[in-house]
Amino acid sequence: MTLTLLLVGKTTDKNLAALIEDYHGRLKHYLNFRMVVLPELKNAKNLTEAQQKQAEGKMILSSIDAGSLVVLLDERGREYRSIELSRQMEKWIGAGRNITMVVGGPYGFSEEVYARANEMLSLSKMTFSHQMVRLFLIEQLYRAMTIIKQEKYHHE
Repeated sequence: MTLTLLLVGKTTDKNLAALIEDYHGRLKHYLNFRMVVLPELKNAKNLTEAQQKQAEGKMILSSIDAGSLVVLLDERGREYRSIELSRQMEKWIGAGRNITMVVGGPYGFSEEVYARANEMLSLSKMTFSHQMVRLFLIEQLYRAMTIIKQEKYHHE
């Protein structure tokens, strides 16, 4: 079982990138974890919002393994407390399938990507930059793994 964090575009803020890399290294101690960064669209400023979602959607779908459980980070997704997310992660991991969590571009996902998704996850009702969502998500994944392993990172 592999957990893949699929990201559209690179993390441009060096401070966020350093923190994300730190949690990336930590997560590798718990499971087979990888981050895949899809390239940003060329000439995106010349594309409509719908065209951007379609183009990104094709890249996303071509990067997902056929049998993978797909979880989209989406404002309409389910919100979990950290303990609840750890329990959900246990279920997903226990199913034995690869898991792909996707952070899309600035306009969200194409209908084809939504159709492929098994789950949608929201980190908050508030809006965060896609750069920050990456950090918040990877930290919560690490937190979930420490809860599962009953380590002292999380406090109730």
